[in-house]
Amino acid sequence: MSGMTGTEVNSAGREVPASEVAIEVRYKETDQMGVVHHSNYLVWFELARTHHCRVAGMAYRNMEDEGYWLMVTGVKLTYRGAARYGDPVRVRCWLERLQSRAMSFGYRVETGGRVLVEGRTDHVWVDRETGSHCRMPEIVVPVFRSMEG
Repeated sequence: MSGMTGTEVNSAGREVPASEVAIEVRYKETDQMGVVHHSNYLVWFELARTHHCRVAGMAYRNMEDEGYWLMVTGVKLTYRGAARYGDPVRVRCWLERLQSRAMSFGYRVETGGRVLVEGRTDHVWVDRETGSHCRMPEIVVPVFRSMEG
C-alpha cells in the first residue's frame, strides 16, 4: 500500500501494514516539568490514525462525506518515557483489530530509538444521519480489509 512505512504485528499475531507521522514537539505541548503533557499523545494518535486511513485510500473526510463517523469508544496509553520541547518524535499507526461494526488501531511513539508511549484506540461505526451504531460501510470495506495485510 502506497505511503505505508513498514509493518507491525497486531494482537492476533498477524503482520499488518503500518504508517508513520513525524512531529517536532512544540513548546505549547510541554507542561511545567518541561515534558510533553500526557494529553498530547491522544492528539498525536489522531494525526497518525487519520494519516494511516488516508494513505490506505480513505480519508476521514471522505468517510464523513459518505455519511459515517468512526466514533472513539476507548483509549489505552502506556507511558514509558518522556519527550521534551524540540524532540523529533515518530508516531506509528496500524490496524490492530477489525470487525463488522468496530475496530482498533495500535500506536507507538518513539524518539531517538526509545519507545515513549504505546497505545490503542477503539472505534465503532455510526450512521451520521441517525446517530446509531451501524455496520462498516461497504464503500470502506476494501480499504480497511487492505489494512489487515
